[in-house]
Amino acid sequence: MTTYDIFFSILAILCAASGVAAVTTRHLMHAALWLTVCLATLAGCYLVLGAELVALVQLLVYVGAIVVLVLFALMLTRAPIGRSHDHDTPLLQRAVALVIAGSAGVLLGIVLITGVRGGTVRVHGGSTNGLARMLFSTWVWPFELLSLLLLAALVGALAMSRSLVPARATRRTGEDS
Repeated sequence: MTTYDIFFSILAILCAASGVAAVTTRHLMHAALWLTVCLATLAGCYLVLGAELVALVQLLVYVGAIVVLVLFALMLTRAPIGRSHDHDTPLLQRAVALVIAGSAGVLLGIVLITGVRGGTVRVHGGSTNGLARMLFSTWVWPFELLSLLLLAALVGALAMSRSLVPARATRRTGEDS
């Protein structure tokens, strides 16, 4: 077992544990923060595997943009940040979700084990130059559409927060002008 294997194992355990904590916590803000830890440790896994560009994109796009967008939307829409009994799910629904998640994990494990079959898997890594050529030729339009979708979500959250402002507060600001 090499040092890389040890680092990868530690990061993978932290990533899985924070992912489980993100979906099981009852506090919405804590879930967003656990998601940040999960995505950051996943970027660490990419670094250990030697995919520096993917790790950087993971940090910039997911941790730097998506999580910030989620936190921004939480603050703008005045969602309950603490524990809310109105949004709690029944025990039966949680049990069904646990069974589905467990069976999906077992299925993924079976596929991975039968795919590797105890042998060594050779990875034919590409270069950053080839990846950049693919991103800016073949995949440029999906990325642009995704950025427009995120912009629309941000504008929608802002519009929703403005419509939730009480009329009395709006009148007061109008009198001050």
